[in-house]
Amino acid sequence: METKPSLTCTDENFVIKSGAQRAASTEGVALIAPDTSPRGLNVEGEADSWDFGVGAGFYLNATQEKWKNWRMYDYVVKELPQLLSDNFPQLDTSRASIFGHSMGGHGALTIYLKNLDKYKSVSAFAPIANPINCPWGQKAFTNYLGGNKADWEEYDATSLILKFHDVSATILIDQGDEDKFLHDQLLPQKFEEACTSANVPLLLRMQPGYDHSFYFIATFIDDHISHHAQALKL
Repeated sequence: METKPSLTCTDENFVIKSGAQRAASTEGVALIAPDTSPRGLNVEGEADSWDFGVGAGFYLNATQEKWKNWRMYDYVVKELPQLLSDNFPQLDTSRASIFGHSMGGHGALTIYLKNLDKYKSVSAFAPIANPINCPWGQKAFTNYLGGNKADWEEYDATSLILKFHDVSATILIDQGDEDKFLHDQLLPQKFEEACTSANVPLLLRMQPGYDHSFYFIATFIDDHISHHAQALKL
């Protein structure tokens, strides 16, 4: 199972704070936590803001020359499975699921929808579900992909879901109703509307009193591990 960390995070945040290891061990699944962006390239401006550049790769393949090394989509979809196969032959990489939090939830949803043959299931905590219509996504996509909004739609889960009518596995999303980013950045209702229109099965659980933190993830992580474990056993 691959998990995608959120904005500003490294691969260590989820590993340390989520409490997922116990549930994963019980279910007999491996957790893979890749980083959120390239590191150490010293590109001018890469660390000027917390929501773009280092720690904020948005799991896409940048097309703008300055950010040409920001290719986290290819890393996750192509390079990482091969690295796992080469170094951990005991893993069955043909059976994989994907999930993430916030920016990582955006990455999980879009990568899953574009690679239904590679992943058995997907889930997300508070994903950036419609980035073409929120400030975080608009900033990232303008810089990484340029001004053509048709290119943005290729990395927007709400846009993508309307193109894929053969999604059979239920998509699981947990969202805290006290999340300060809910109404202006995350927009899960837009994704829900698209799923309804495309007849894609979605379980969107609005969790009363929860915010955007890792406490939220730690509370419900067992449900997500179980969700994926069931799919991986099919």
